[in-house]
Amino acid sequence: MTGSPALDLADRLDTAITAAELAGQRLVALRASGRWTDPAVLGDVADQAADSFLQGFLRGRCPAEPILSEETADAPERLAGRVVWIVDPLDGTKEYGSGRQDWAVHVGLAVDGRPVLGAVALPAIGGLLAGICVPGHERLEVRGARRLAAGTTAAGPLRLAVSRSHTPDWIQRFAARLGDSTFVPSGSVGFKVSLLLFGDADLYVHRPGLKEWDTCAPEVVARAAGFRVSRLDGSEQRYNQRNPRNDEMLVCRPALHGRVVAALAAEPKP
Repeated sequence: MTGSPALDLADRLDTAITAAELAGQRLVALRASGRWTDPAVLGDVADQAADSFLQGFLRGRCPAEPILSEETADAPERLAGRVVWIVDPLDGTKEYGSGRQDWAVHVGLAVDGRPVLGAVALPAIGGLLAGICVPGHERLEVRGARRLAAGTTAAGPLRLAVSRSHTPDWIQRFAARLGDSTFVPSGSVGFKVSLLLFGDADLYVHRPGLKEWDTCAPEVVARAAGFRVSRLDGSEQRYNQRNPRNDEMLVCRPALHGRVVAALAAEPKP
């Protein structure tokens, strides 16, 4: 992390893990209360409740470090700093509101535009993925009943993690160019990335519609687990940008990356 401020990465990772776990526990309890029966209302209440908790927790632990959150108005002063927390209090609001398990809490940290640590809580299945992806400081934590898959792609058709609500035409064309492949539908970006780490899918590609809070923490845990993460042309993601749109994401094993980028290159730009 050349040129970056001296940070206690282990301490901040512990902060991210605790924040994500506690926010997740609150979301589970809120849904279990049965107080809100309309899925849309439940999702809105949960978004705000988790965001309020994370804002207070992170500001209490790291008061000098700005926060970029999906649920709080953006503060332009974050652009002047080198360190920023990037959080999605509830990734997969529709899934959460409808009683599904494929939602997550994301707590990530970026330094000098690069993601360095993050936690992805998977409260509905009692799991958490967290890590540091800085050279010389790599660390990966997995909590819960699931175990990480071996570091190879499964034999047979390539399994693509895709949105459960719609499969756009370009994904269909991309899958055809890859050859033998199948779809694994899911909700949250963090949950889709967990499918790769647990061996339930082989790759994840997405465009457009993502923001930095969707991808920061999932990118970190994927990198910490040895996966390659990039934009669809193979270039690196950048964070803490003035416009937090982050429309492209590709996650796969390094051995697949070149093949996937080549197949994506044949797709016309939207």
